[in-house]
Amino acid sequence: MNWLTNFIRPSIRSIVGDQKDVPDNLWQKCPSCEGMLFSKELNGNMNVCYHCEHHMPIKVQDRLENIFDDKKFTKISTPSVPHDPLKFKDKKKYSDRLKDTKAKTGEKDAIVVAKGTIGGQNTVIAAFNFAFMGGSMGTAVGEGIVRAAEEAVKTKSALIVIPSSGGARMQEGMLSLMQMPRTIIAVNMVKEEGLPYIVLLANPTTGGVSASFAMVGDVHIAEPGATIGFAGRRVIEETVRETLPDDFQTAEYLLEHGMVDMVVHRKELNAKIGQLLDLMMVANKPSAQKKEAKNSPKKKTAKA
Repeated sequence: MNWLTNFIRPSIRSIVGDQKDVPDNLWQKCPSCEGMLFSKELNGNMNVCYHCEHHMPIKVQDRLENIFDDKKFTKISTPSVPHDPLKFKDKKKYSDRLKDTKAKTGEKDAIVVAKGTIGGQNTVIAAFNFAFMGGSMGTAVGEGIVRAAEEAVKTKSALIVIPSSGGARMQEGMLSLMQMPRTIIAVNMVKEEGLPYIVLLANPTTGGVSASFAMVGDVHIAEPGATIGFAGRRVIEETVRETLPDDFQTAEYLLEHGMVDMVVHRKELNAKIGQLLDLMMVANKPSAQKKEAKNSPKKKTAKA
C-alpha cells in the first residue's frame, strides 16, 4: 500500500479541492504591465487593466452596452451579401473560414449595427468586431455602414462608427477595396443632412479602414493606447529610412499631432459623447424646433 497515494493525496485534495474544478480563465495577464487580473473584476472594469489602465479588447455587445444610455439598444439587420464571390482559397477555403468564424463569434460578419440613445439623443452605431477575421472590411462591412448611414438619415440620428480592424479583407480582393469609396459616400449622406458623424477609434484601426471612413469624422475620439495608422511601423521605417518614436501611431501621438480630437477612457465614453451630441444636435431638439417655428414669418393670405 502506497501511503502517499492512498492517504496524503486525498487529504490534500479535501483541503484545497480538485485542481480540475478550477476554471482555466479565472485569471488573465495584462499584455502591458503583465499584472495578474481576476477575470470577474476585469469584466466589471470594462476590460481595462486596474493596474495600469491598459485598454484590452472588449466584446461588441459589452461595448454597445457601455456606450448607449441605460445599456439599451436595438440591433439593425444588415443586407445579405454573396459568400466567397471569388472562390478564394489559401491554407483554407474562404467559405469554410467564414463558416467557422460565424460559429465562433455568433455574428454574421465583422460589423454590428444598432440604434438607441446617447445623452438622450437618437444615435446609430456601427461597431466592428475584431474577433471576426481581424475586423477586416469586406462587402458585408460596407453594406453594414451604408445601412447604418441610411438609418441615421431616416431617423434624424447621429452616426457613430467604431472601427477596430486590420484593413480590407484580402479574400475578397477588389470587392473589399470598393468598400472604401462606398463608405465615404455613405457618411457623406449623413453629413449632407446636417447630422453628426463621430468616429471612435479602437485598437487597432489600420489599412483601408483608416484610409476611408475612419478619418473623415466630424469628431475623432480614440481609446487610450489604440494603434491607429495605415501601413505598419516596419514598412514606414524601411520607406523613410528613419527610426520612428516609440509612441508612433498611438492615440496619444496622433492627439499631439492633431489627427485625433480627444483620447477618452472607456468609462467616460457615454458621458463625453453625450456632451458632444448635446452641442452638435441642437437643431434636432424639440425646443429648438419650436423656437424656429415661432420665429418663422407667417404667410399672408390674399384678400378676395
